[in-house]
Amino acid sequence: MLLRIGVDTGGTFTDLALIDPQTGAFRLHKLSSTPDDPSLAIAQGIAELLAADGADPSSVAYLGHGTTVATNAVIEGHIGKTALLTTAGFRDVIELARQRRPDLYNLDIDKPHPIAARDLRRELDERTAYDGQRLRPVDPAQVRAILADLASAGVEAVAIVLLHSYANPAHERQVKALVEQHLPGVPVCSSSDVLPEFREYERTATTLLNAALMPVMSRYLGALERRVRELGLPHLPHIMQSSGGIMGPAAAGEKPVNTLFSGPSAGVIGAAHVGRLAGFADLITFDMGGTSTDVCLVEQGQPAFTHQRAIAGLPLKAPTLDVHSVGAGGGSIGWIDHGGLLKVGPRSAGARPGPACYGLGGTEPTVTDANVVLRRLNPAYLLDGRMRIDSERSAAAIAERVAQSLGRSLTDAAQGIVRIVNVNMQRAIRVISVERGRDPRQFTLVAFGGAGPLHAAELARDMGIPRVLVPESPGVLCALGLLVADIRADFGRTAPMGGDHADPARLTAIFADLEAQARAWLEREQVPADQGLLARSVDMRYLGQDYELPVAAMAGALAAADVGTLVERFHREHERVYGYCAPDAPTQMVSFRVVASAAVPKPSFEPAAAGGGDLAVARVGEREVWFGDAGGFVACPIYRRASLGPGIELRGPAVLEQMDATTVVLPGQRAYVDSYRNVILEM
Repeated sequence: MLLRIGVDTGGTFTDLALIDPQTGAFRLHKLSSTPDDPSLAIAQGIAELLAADGADPSSVAYLGHGTTVATNAVIEGHIGKTALLTTAGFRDVIELARQRRPDLYNLDIDKPHPIAARDLRRELDERTAYDGQRLRPVDPAQVRAILADLASAGVEAVAIVLLHSYANPAHERQVKALVEQHLPGVPVCSSSDVLPEFREYERTATTLLNAALMPVMSRYLGALERRVRELGLPHLPHIMQSSGGIMGPAAAGEKPVNTLFSGPSAGVIGAAHVGRLAGFADLITFDMGGTSTDVCLVEQGQPAFTHQRAIAGLPLKAPTLDVHSVGAGGGSIGWIDHGGLLKVGPRSAGARPGPACYGLGGTEPTVTDANVVLRRLNPAYLLDGRMRIDSERSAAAIAERVAQSLGRSLTDAAQGIVRIVNVNMQRAIRVISVERGRDPRQFTLVAFGGAGPLHAAELARDMGIPRVLVPESPGVLCALGLLVADIRADFGRTAPMGGDHADPARLTAIFADLEAQARAWLEREQVPADQGLLARSVDMRYLGQDYELPVAAMAGALAAADVGTLVERFHREHERVYGYCAPDAPTQMVSFRVVASAAVPKPSFEPAAAGGGDLAVARVGEREVWFGDAGGFVACPIYRRASLGPGIELRGPAVLEQMDATTVVLPGQRAYVDSYRNVILEM
């Protein structure tokens, strides 16, 4: 028996999914996260999951992991003490940035804290030209003197970012060798290894982030590997990348910057897989957890992709799924600002102390507490009875902290919290749809995460989205995504050249070098040579433009005709994205990319025939639930989600309860279960 396990660690809960590929049998598990040491909850969850399944740890053939360790470290500032070695004159690039204000009329904006303090940013008297020519060599004596000083300062990581190293990395490699020699045991990375591309600020920020995270991820992965081995699992975990692919722990330790959006990416991959099976190719993924909400656009089954993100006010230039996140989750705290207005989030109660109703010491009102007061959530327990709920604590927190300050009733205050968090999430959906020329009314909303199905119906109604898909196990869909994600790595290099008259031989040589790196990476990941796939692309623009568009490139040795084809593809892509093209304008090829990937065995999901049982049998009770459109509390049937088989249909109002999530069906809404046991809500 070769079992596969996916583990997703969130700020509030740790979710696990186990599957037997031979039988297709699933087992799910959910427990509170342990923020001080996330590996503790992971190990406990795996042990409990295997025990419930009666499985031996040695039968686990694969362990996939989505993590928020790197994200939390950057946001909270718990990173390694990092030094920067850079070319003379470029010491302050990280603070000068792009000289753009994120909010033009806000005079109180705090600048992001630089990853490396100024006294730890040191200049080297070396120089490489834009074309790779070495103008001034590295002075080893100067480097050794700087390293001796940094050693006495107790630096925990070193980033090397030298001018134009993407054109010629020789100087960075020389400096890196000196660092490894004179600061043994201190993690070091160079921009030519992390991001061999132009744009100094983005390259510096990304390399610094990577260096600062190396000691953090090294400690975390070391602890996780020890716990996995103590459990008796024969394989180390594969880590989800921001790009939606997975990699081994060694690769994650070398480039932890690629894990900054690990958890949200796993959910998008899982949602796209479920949507594809259900027959919906155009999706808006809506992942609402305990701390945040993550949304992403999926068109024709493919998640939106980007090479430029931001985190904690710093740019991140790395391949990532285009997930937009907001501080809106079940643990988001409702509070009154100085003007007497109700606000929700972004501060969260997290797992400890958590919402007031958890009874773990939390006293501030959260979105979860509001849903308990409105009785949309079970007022007695969650997680199939494993977590007791104290509804009186929820009522007291909202009454004392919100209702009394506003002079409103308890239910008005609770509904106000829900409405505000819904508006915050609507804004997030508009960012990835309306603001990018997409009409959300042409998409299906896939609701998952522990709180997603609870809010999805109202979100869809208010935005005109015609349909909501709630997967069979929405609360652990991110863990499922880890079981269907493929192995992936991205390689790139900046080498600007005229697009219309590019030398085919030079293009072929650049791609050959990138593909050699890609094959070497696949070999380190133990992917058989006949199973690895390589895909090429070129970032192109019109001469004088500041940003590029990716264009798929053909394989093999390139000829002059292929160059012309690439230019034509760019014109078509520019027209598709921006609504126009300029066929007579000169083009430029800027960066070249190769994606290495390998498919992993996917769980088998077989559709079931209709005839999914009796609705009366699935009904487990009734309680008064607040619906604003109905004017107050309404007698609402409660159904056990697991008893709703394919083909069954019901009308709202209704509440569907299961171990990992609660789904609310609004009055008058139609809900039915499809052949893959997804619940479909139609507006």
